[in-house]
Amino acid sequence: MNPVEALNWRYAVKKFTNDKIPASQLKDLLNMTRLSPSAYGLQPYALIVVESADVRQQLLPYSYGQDKIAESSHLIVFAAHSELGDNTVDRYIDKYAQMTKQSASELSGFSAHMKSALAWMTNEQRQQWAHQQAYIALGNFLTCAALMKIDCCPMSGFDQNGYDSVLRLAEKGLTSSVICPIGRRHPDDQQACRPKVRFDYDALVLEV
Repeated sequence: MNPVEALNWRYAVKKFTNDKIPASQLKDLLNMTRLSPSAYGLQPYALIVVESADVRQQLLPYSYGQDKIAESSHLIVFAAHSELGDNTVDRYIDKYAQMTKQSASELSGFSAHMKSALAWMTNEQRQQWAHQQAYIALGNFLTCAALMKIDCCPMSGFDQNGYDSVLRLAEKGLTSSVICPIGRRHPDDQQACRPKVRFDYDALVLEV
């Protein structure tokens, strides 16, 4: 499918089959998501793949009764870094230096600029900023999944503290941002038969 066909095909699936997404396809999807843009390229988030039926049952009480998280092929949790600051930049600069063959001294100005930008934010603002970067990755994830004909249902309605506890995210320096079960749409899912409701181009796009 071309991108327009893929985006018309996709919808927020309400009921999944028990079919499993092949490991190779899942890895391709996650690798494409890895290439998502983020502010300064810092990528202050992680993607957690939850396949375990037991773990997903533990998450169910924190999912507001949305059993899709347990009945889909996999549950993807987008989790933002919770420890943000100079360490966030240093981690990136190390990778940047490795990829570009530049020394740390050559990148000192770039590093200082990013550290200064984060330092101007409060802790709450930095955390919100990290969640925003995770949502950018989610958008790319959904588009790539549609192009691969992998069904998804992005969900922000869940108990963040409950998810963080079950997945022990604090130990990993993470906190959950948004979740997305993936798999194959069920033939009985009536949502698939409903028209896609979106505002017309001229109602949404403002040209200045």
